[in-house]
Amino acid sequence: MVPRYADEGAGTSAPGVAVDPRGAQTLGMRLARAEMTSLASGLTIPGSIEFNQRDLAIVQTRTAGFVQRVYGHAPGDIVAAGAPIADLFNPDWASAQTEYLAVRRIGDPRLTAAARSRLTLLGMSQSLIAAVEHGGKAQTTSTVRAPIGGVIQTLDVRAGMSLAAGQSLAQISGLATVWLTLSAPETQAGQIRIGQSVSAQLPAFPGETFSGRVSAILPATQADSRTLQVRVELANRGGRLRPGMFATASVGGEAAPVLAVPTEAVIRTGRRDLVMLAQAGGRYQPAEVRVGRQAGDRTEILAGLSAGDQVVASGQFLLDSEASLAGLEPRPLTNQAATAPAMGAAASMMKLAPTAAKPLLQAKGRVEEITADTITLSHGPVPAIGWPAMTMTFKLDPPSLARGLKAGDQAAFGFEQRPDGPAVRSLHRVEASR
Repeated sequence: MVPRYADEGAGTSAPGVAVDPRGAQTLGMRLARAEMTSLASGLTIPGSIEFNQRDLAIVQTRTAGFVQRVYGHAPGDIVAAGAPIADLFNPDWASAQTEYLAVRRIGDPRLTAAARSRLTLLGMSQSLIAAVEHGGKAQTTSTVRAPIGGVIQTLDVRAGMSLAAGQSLAQISGLATVWLTLSAPETQAGQIRIGQSVSAQLPAFPGETFSGRVSAILPATQADSRTLQVRVELANRGGRLRPGMFATASVGGEAAPVLAVPTEAVIRTGRRDLVMLAQAGGRYQPAEVRVGRQAGDRTEILAGLSAGDQVVASGQFLLDSEASLAGLEPRPLTNQAATAPAMGAAASMMKLAPTAAKPLLQAKGRVEEITADTITLSHGPVPAIGWPAMTMTFKLDPPSLARGLKAGDQAAFGFEQRPDGPAVRSLHRVEASR
């Protein structure tokens, strides 16, 4: 037990928990810097192979008749394009073909063309009509063939059965391409976009990778698993990918520069996320942050820190407990710029000249968020003070400057540097450039 006195720490005004270097070494404290890095938004999602429902053929008869012969196929069989399915006897064709042969012998081109067109309208193929012309006699038997190669899903034809016009004989699903349906958690749905590249691995083919792209994100979420169905189209060379196979897919994302800290530095309380911010003089202050994506051992910081800030990556839980016992409130988000490269910690401690002696610094940007007395802007570079493009939270002086503006508007603004942070003094909306 260490005694604590009422006047302890009265001589310092800096907030935070003080730890001397020897104590920091004993606690095994380790610091890490918040810095801009490329964070790929990769996801690993399970899924299964399904038939491509766009590659589907329905085999029908166009005239009434009888089935003379079937070719021994059954549902589940794989057939090639053009494979025979059944031979059909069509009695209605006999009179039409006989009439066509009679008209053809007359030699009138117009009558012959009209009679031939009638045969086509009755559902006869060009090869059958050519056989009638070549043989000079009626051909009342036709062979129904598979229009595409694939798997026979249904086969409703048997020898001797009678058929009505338009009756379905078979349904064939193609295997040239298949669908990989992924079940993505709804919390990750915002990271998936149409056209994203996907790499899939299947236990059936270890060591192989199948590539495709996201072709559709289905609108309904599965109520029982709270997942979103994502459809990926894969080429199926050789027909090796069979519906029902399990797969694990990696949905790749473009690596974008973001502000990130080690994941171990983030303290997740359930209500908010905190980091222990290292300050001058061996003091440490809890600071609230807004976190984003996580990749590997790095976590994106959306708000609460600036590039160059140092946070505690090891031993931070002991510091957080000490801060809680001392009743130290974490620094809120509104007191710090949002994620982006900003002035480093050393630059933020520089003494600024009186603002009245300097003109306003001018910039243009996009409004991200507006509160009662602050505005968050994603603005371009400010060469006068060496700032790159970034997203920052500014104080509004006066708050009425933001009247009439909303998130998403483009704005031109003038601001000044103050010891307690930059403050916007002039602000007006501008039209977005095209």
